Amino acid sequence: MSAVRLLLVPLALCVMHAWLCHGACVEVDSDTEAVAGEGFKLSCISCKMRGEVPAVASVEWHFMAEGESEFVHIYSYGNMYGVITDLERFGDRLDWNGSKNTLDLQDGSIYILNVTYNDTGTYRCHFDRTLTFPSYEFQTNATKFITLNVVGKATRGMASILSEVMMYVSIIGLQLWLVVEMVYCYRKIAAAGEEALRESAAEYLAIASESKDNCAGVAVAE
Repeated sequence: MSAVRLLLVPLALCVMHAWLCHGACVEVDSDTEAVAGEGFKLSCISCKMRGEVPAVASVEWHFMAEGESEFVHIYSYGNMYGVITDLERFGDRLDWNGSKNTLDLQDGSIYILNVTYNDTGTYRCHFDRTLTFPSYEFQTNATKFITLNVVGKATRGMASILSEVMMYVSIIGLQLWLVVEMVYCYRKIAAAGEEALRESAAEYLAIASESKDNCAGVAVAE
């Protein structure tokens, strides 16, 4: 039974490492070119430095149109509920496209329906996050800016290509990390198995030796 427990402990650790890797957060920059008349996702991702720490976050979006000098609040999301705050400009054209069914937001993206040329400008995405530790809470925030250009026909810019390349590099890096962790876990399991077998063999030899001595004692007594 002890040998089985020794094998199960590193295996459980290996599974946990794999789960953490699967849930990894990667900050990918948003595309910056939208096509008039189509939908467009404004990506805004803010990863926690400590993924195991529970947190509650809210996201605020602001917009400064091309030629203007001040930002206007356009969208707010918190407590799993989103509100469009600039109905005159965006009406019902904004929709939440980030983290769902959780208060612990890391993806604060929104989606613009039926993009118009008036949507050209700079968007500001602001995260307010409260990290909950065992004995205290810690407030943190992050702000990202996206300069959007609306065109009549889609063209693939260098920023989009670089973002896609960085995304694939990050995914490959995470997969390599997972392979290293699995090899490490396998070696730990193998070492634990060999140790358990040595202990079992030593225990068996000790019992066999003791039985032999007992039999010899009984023979002499007879």
